[in-house]
Amino acid sequence: MSHGTERTGETMPWWLYALDKTNAIVTTLTACVLLYTRAAGVAYFTAGAVLCSITVKILKRCLRQPRPDVTIVVNGRRKKKKTYGMPSTHSAVITYFATYISLACAYLPIHPSFPASPILSRVLPPLLVVPLATTIAASRIWLGHHTWPQVAAGVTYGLLFAPVWFKLWTGGLNEYGRAVEDRFPM
Repeated sequence: MSHGTERTGETMPWWLYALDKTNAIVTTLTACVLLYTRAAGVAYFTAGAVLCSITVKILKRCLRQPRPDVTIVVNGRRKKKKTYGMPSTHSAVITYFATYISLACAYLPIHPSFPASPILSRVLPPLLVVPLATTIAASRIWLGHHTWPQVAAGVTYGLLFAPVWFKLWTGGLNEYGRAVEDRFPM
């Protein structure tokens, strides 16, 4: 029997349960935006999120730091996460989202598929995504999936990864994106 914490889906508040499922929610919303806009820049942003996730998982396997001692009850069975915890992948990727979206809203031209209103396309997205990302990162601790240092490392990774990925786009890859969109118009 584990000496750590035990969680069940039945006793978890709905908002914490939703935060526990953010990977599916964020992935679905990202896919919807990509399908709606069919924008090369959104595809590039999405590829960056996937690459951020993959590189964090590689780093986890190198560092091999265990997760907190938490047992989760799923369908009546006790289950312990078997993957490593340092750094937090969720925290890294959601911080990448918040950072990249904020940079895009500040520096990129508004894509024709987004509302032309500066309030809706430049101000509102960072005002929504930054607090949401902060809440999601903190929830990794509340849910017992990670320690504070693991989440801090994930946040730091996302904060460093996003500007580098953004700079690659603005440093010339956006020209290829424009060419793709010109070749295959919506």
